[in-house]
Amino acid sequence: MTYEIAVRYFLKTQKDKAENFRELHHLDHLLILPNAWDVPSARIFEDQGFPAVATSSAGMMISLGYPDGESIRIHDFLAAVKRISRVVSVPLSVDAVAGFGFTPSEVAASIKHIIESGAVGINIEDFEHASKKLFPVENQVKKLKAIKEVGELVGVPLVINARTDALRFAEGEEDTRLTEAIDRAKAYRDAGVDCVYPMGLVKEEQISKFTHELNFPVNVMVRKGLPPIQKLQELGVSRVSFGPSASYAAMGLLKRASKEILDKGTYNELTDGAISYDELETLALPKKS
Repeated sequence: MTYEIAVRYFLKTQKDKAENFRELHHLDHLLILPNAWDVPSARIFEDQGFPAVATSSAGMMISLGYPDGESIRIHDFLAAVKRISRVVSVPLSVDAVAGFGFTPSEVAASIKHIIESGAVGINIEDFEHASKKLFPVENQVKKLKAIKEVGELVGVPLVINARTDALRFAEGEEDTRLTEAIDRAKAYRDAGVDCVYPMGLVKEEQISKFTHELNFPVNVMVRKGLPPIQKLQELGVSRVSFGPSASYAAMGLLKRASKEILDKGTYNELTDGAISYDELETLALPKKS
């Protein structure tokens, strides 16, 4: 029995789950974190043996009829989180986008609601979706400190994954943007977060430089060109998340199945490897211990 499976049976409270989730970032092997977008995808990931589950902002928002970002009503967002947290027994981390607020106090209030919805971890971004502009580092640090305080106040040691999009949206050439991403990650680390997440980090040499400079848990996201798990571990990565890749794959399957039926009149894409009706039914319910 693995460490992750063994401890699962002792995760009774939200605090227990938060503490376990933090520990998963400091084991001798990296944490593979799948990102779900709804109840059945979250349950499938848990059933397959992942020790924790996260949400994908893009996957979840779009499944609810909103574009990625914060145009979704916070009530709808929280309701979706609650539905997922109700059926999973492993720690749940929630992609909180940029925190659903402009000031540190507004962001802290939103994160408090997310914790109350069942989350023990969050992912939070340092850019605005509408403008694609990075927030000033000083402002982001204030938000992160306010979030940390909220977790302490409600008695849930929230695991904070601080994402930076400097590699995508900072000014300058690639090396300059990498330096900006490292500097921002260091500021977030020093503000008391648990993991840093440089969006867009794929190249081996850049990953190596980043992990060496930070000497701290680093999250990278699955995308084309990312080195395999074993190599990521050698490079010092602590956590690899699916991001929206699982929802991309699921939608890709539907496109292929549709094309096969319309072009060939056959159903292999829909039937090969599919789960049964009975299995589907169970995905709406909490997993039996």
